[in-house]
Amino acid sequence: MYLMLLLYPFSMSRGQNRPKRLSDNELMTLVQRQTFRYFWDFAHPESGLARERSNGDDETVTVGGSGFGVMAIIVGIERGFVSREQGAERMLKIVSFLSDKHTDSYHGIWPHWMDGKTGKTIPFSRKDDGADIVESAFMFQGLLAAHQYFTRNNPTENRIRGMVNMLWRQAEWNFFTQGQDVMYWHWSPNNGWAMNHQIKGHNECHIVYVLGASSPTYPIAERVYHKGWSNANTFLNGREYYGIKLPLGENNGKGGPLFFAHYSYMGLDPYGLKDRYADYGEQAKAHTLINRAYCIENPKGYKGYGKQCWGLTASDGDKGYSAHSPGNDRGVITPTAALSSIPYTPEFSLETMRYFYEELGDLLWGEYGFRDAFNLTENWFAPSYLAIDQGPIVVMIENYRTGLIWKLFMSHPDVQKGLKRLGFTSPYLGKAD
Repeated sequence: MYLMLLLYPFSMSRGQNRPKRLSDNELMTLVQRQTFRYFWDFAHPESGLARERSNGDDETVTVGGSGFGVMAIIVGIERGFVSREQGAERMLKIVSFLSDKHTDSYHGIWPHWMDGKTGKTIPFSRKDDGADIVESAFMFQGLLAAHQYFTRNNPTENRIRGMVNMLWRQAEWNFFTQGQDVMYWHWSPNNGWAMNHQIKGHNECHIVYVLGASSPTYPIAERVYHKGWSNANTFLNGREYYGIKLPLGENNGKGGPLFFAHYSYMGLDPYGLKDRYADYGEQAKAHTLINRAYCIENPKGYKGYGKQCWGLTASDGDKGYSAHSPGNDRGVITPTAALSSIPYTPEFSLETMRYFYEELGDLLWGEYGFRDAFNLTENWFAPSYLAIDQGPIVVMIENYRTGLIWKLFMSHPDVQKGLKRLGFTSPYLGKAD
């Protein structure tokens, strides 16, 4: 059956032809393969970057979602969905586009959205028309993993590594502190620091500070991490919810949406990762279990919530896009929430994966895997797929299965130096020179 899945035409893995009675390994492979299609078949043809969403403007690509796509391409090569040569050519297209003088960047940092043909900034909002250091951090997380993966001595892979090194060294992380002890999310050539959005508290942005401390050319000072990121009312928690202690994160939202446990930890391995504030493996697992327990409790009485059907995170919804969480529960379940949590709750996540695939079936399964979200109370299923939701599914399933992306990212010498600078301990750091 496993060989059949590898040879199965992409177009046949949906609708009435969906393979049935799959083992856990076969199901995970099929989900990875079908979701990978979003970043391979649906990528922008000229830049290779990931389109923001399947039901949007074909030219709009997302920098952060494309960083997740870079990691998904590595997984696709290792799983045999594409050849190494095909994957390397696609990666070269991506880094060549990002390196091109016509592609917008600001102090070495890209915008949230770009035109996939021209590389010009597409404003995310009226004043958000310049650098987005969080989205760029998600891209660099992927690029540094790619640097460690494409290590063969041939023209294509040599060029990939060279361009990644150049982009990495050009990024001015310390510029985004404004000379203060905190990092700022946005800078615009037209609006300067008008967005004034400080990055602090436990959320999806942990990777920004880790990369900022890891930069070999424009590093942030260690105090920026301790006085900025961790000095916030929404950082330390320590309360119990459903008998589960949550070390970090907001109180009212019981830790917040589950993408907080995914985006920074696709490359950054939370297991055994500790600083003076928390054990990040314990944090991720607790956050996930609390989110699931809330859905089982189902205090608002939504249809479908339960042990097999859980997961609140940012996604499309029947009333529009929202950061769904226990503190913002609109009856919307988002597949990426439970599936991307598989390294933390493998038994529960696999149970939910099987429920989505076997019970909801063709209502939820489609061209690029599971659709973005659904609300059974309203009998609504999203018509859409989003890059930032599809990417973590491919990558985190692989991290559960083999630790592939974690091992690559954590092996980068600059990352290891940055983690040590900030006072982290990790099993990977013991192996460093």
